[in-house]
Amino acid sequence: MSSSRVGTTPSAGEGAPHRESGHPVRYRREEVALAAGVKVRNLRYYQERGLLPPPVREGRIAWYSDDHLARLRLISDLLGRGYTVNGIAELLRAWEEGGGIGRLLGLEREMTRGWVREDPVTMTVAELRALFGPAATPQDTRRAAALRYVTIDGDTVTFPSRGLLEATVTLVRQGVPLTAILDAGDFVQTQAAALADRFVGLFRLHVIGPDGLEHLSATQVQHITDAVAALRPVAGEVVAAEFARAMARRVKAEVAEMLRTQR
Repeated sequence: MSSSRVGTTPSAGEGAPHRESGHPVRYRREEVALAAGVKVRNLRYYQERGLLPPPVREGRIAWYSDDHLARLRLISDLLGRGYTVNGIAELLRAWEEGGGIGRLLGLEREMTRGWVREDPVTMTVAELRALFGPAATPQDTRRAAALRYVTIDGDTVTFPSRGLLEATVTLVRQGVPLTAILDAGDFVQTQAAALADRFVGLFRLHVIGPDGLEHLSATQVQHITDAVAALRPVAGEVVAAEFARAMARRVKAEVAEMLRTQR
């Protein structure tokens, strides 16, 4: 199944979670792994080690929930902080016995959901070449994968962000080399990471406080949840507004310079 046409909506099974009216979101194995940024084989390993509850099975299909996704992200975060798999298992057991794991996972889900709202686009390598033509060299594809703009699995290429794919196609069709677009993307990623660090630092210092997420009361959890919900649109609006103002100034200066040199 493929969603290579830019602007179309991927059908179920192409990376998007399954939403049914009146029912919670659920994911297939590949979908929850993609959303959590882990390898599919890790899901079974985590289940065997007691880190991840088993999925709900319907026939041959294994369905994962938002709770599984939150748990996977928590595991990845703890691994990144230097915890071992055994240490994480002990930590999760302690939280579960103390009744705090549900609150922690719920808070983690509220803090991480909703930031990215992009539909993945999956296509074959042949379709990728047809879309970009000679502009897409193997070297550019490898660099795009290193920047996480694409993931490659055999003969299949997945763009996690439909919006970024559409922007790239537009620029290529306007004559901008793909190499130059990737250079700009690398720069933007660095600047975006710096902005995210600044916002998160402010939030952690002034909203969560010095004690972190340990021993939070229900009132404190609700306060943090409400604050995250308020931060999401504010952060995006601030960055978009400042970028728009900077672009207006820069374009005005560039046009003035071009007019000056034509005199």
